[in-house]
Amino acid sequence: MKPGLSLRVSQHLALTPQLQQSIRLLQLSTLELGQEVEQMLDENPFLERATDEAPREEFGLEHANAPAQADEHSADDAIYSGASSASSTGAEGDFDASSDADHSSSAADEPDWSGDGTVEMAPNDSEWGGDAPPRNRNDSEGDEADATELARSQESLTAFLHRQALALRLSEVDSAALRFLIESLNDDGYLEESLQELAIALAGPDDLEQIDELVHRFTVAQRLLQTLEPVGVGARNLAECLTLQLSALAADADSTVPPDVVQTALQICRQPLEMLARRDVRRLTQACTEGGAAGEERTRAAMALIARLEPRPGRRFVDVERNIIIPDVIVRKAGRSNGTSGQQNFIVSLNPDVMPRLRVHDIYAGALRGGKGSKGGEGHAGLQQRLQEARWFIKNIQQRFDTILRVSRAIVERQKSFFTHGELAMRPLVLRDIADELGLHESTISRVTTAKYMATPIGTYELKYFFGSGLGTETGGNASSTAVRALIKQFVAAESPTKPLSDSQLAEMLKEQGIECARRTVAKYREALKIAPANLRKAL
Repeated sequence: MKPGLSLRVSQHLALTPQLQQSIRLLQLSTLELGQEVEQMLDENPFLERATDEAPREEFGLEHANAPAQADEHSADDAIYSGASSASSTGAEGDFDASSDADHSSSAADEPDWSGDGTVEMAPNDSEWGGDAPPRNRNDSEGDEADATELARSQESLTAFLHRQALALRLSEVDSAALRFLIESLNDDGYLEESLQELAIALAGPDDLEQIDELVHRFTVAQRLLQTLEPVGVGARNLAECLTLQLSALAADADSTVPPDVVQTALQICRQPLEMLARRDVRRLTQACTEGGAAGEERTRAAMALIARLEPRPGRRFVDVERNIIIPDVIVRKAGRSNGTSGQQNFIVSLNPDVMPRLRVHDIYAGALRGGKGSKGGEGHAGLQQRLQEARWFIKNIQQRFDTILRVSRAIVERQKSFFTHGELAMRPLVLRDIADELGLHESTISRVTTAKYMATPIGTYELKYFFGSGLGTETGGNASSTAVRALIKQFVAAESPTKPLSDSQLAEMLKEQGIECARRTVAKYREALKIAPANLRKAL
């Protein structure tokens, strides 16, 4: 084969550092953005947190203070809106994660923050986010405790038990055995390992005499452990946990539960728990009572009593992760509802508490501008790059919030029925609908709606909550999956306790409402709502 020459024309997209930063800031949550701002404040000397009122950073943009989307309420909430369309389309537009790989060839070089040629930078280095109040506060100041610190201050189960053990007068050996068992409990308050296994793990498999001594000490310690609060702690299985709670209830002189019901419940706990899980009233009545109508009634009362017990005594001590949600967007009602359509008007604004107050350091920037004529060499060029980097960081943060505001307004406009009438009025909505309306890419809408929250008059929701697939209706329209789930929840709440609705019956009821929904789809929605099947919802 003879060698030949060929020409190939291709397009290559390279993201500038400014655009990469803009995309990265867009997908950060509020907490992650705060961390990014703090890191930038530590690294860049030209960037500082402003404490006084000042105008926003304009950067020479012609329409920097124009609303991102004009409407009848723009006077109320346009304070935080509006980067120019030229910059917004450049930083928000059609850039997927795959585009970042095109710039990897130049990643080894120093980032060029001199601009991408789309906007002429002006020397105005004033503050952006001036309407946001400062949030710097020492934990020692004020009487109000921080919610995060309160969440972390919860006492653990082991600490609670150790504190009770201090009140017991025990020998040093018994006290050590009790402490060992307390530390061996799982999060639910159970002893997963047997006393024999714990003794072998402590003494070794060869020292039989020491193992027997430890088993004896652990047996005594376990009895002491099971007398502590919460009742049921230190049990080895669910049956023993329930038995401990019922025994404490039987010994309580102030209890209002009939003693015969408690004794029947104790008998039920001695039976295989599979019978209780299946609600096999007939077999439990035969095994635990004398039979007859009175025995069956007492068995049902005992089963209801067992259902009120705590199967996991350590549940309330579990240090679950507590996420404190700070909304990025606030939605407020505006005036009265429209008399013809019945829909309410809403004002959408950014939450000023999450907006950082940043500006370029006036003294440093002025000194750098005053020394432009001198030959500063590489040092001067490096400082100039840092100054440009600070300006672009402020601009990209501003642009991030402007994009969030635009998307939020579009969502509220599409879902006005939801804000007025609730979940049943939720409309089907996909990312492409908002992307086409705003002239953005679906990936941009996905970044904006991830880990961003909206505070509304009816609750706080993630922006992704307002998006959902649609189910066909008899009229040819679509019903939102959120509305279908709300309808299923409504049907289940109104059902008869003695005759709960099956998935097939729920599907038929949805069909009567004009919604075509298969039984398997109903089962999927029911499980997502954490609603038990019909056989487990049936009242005793």
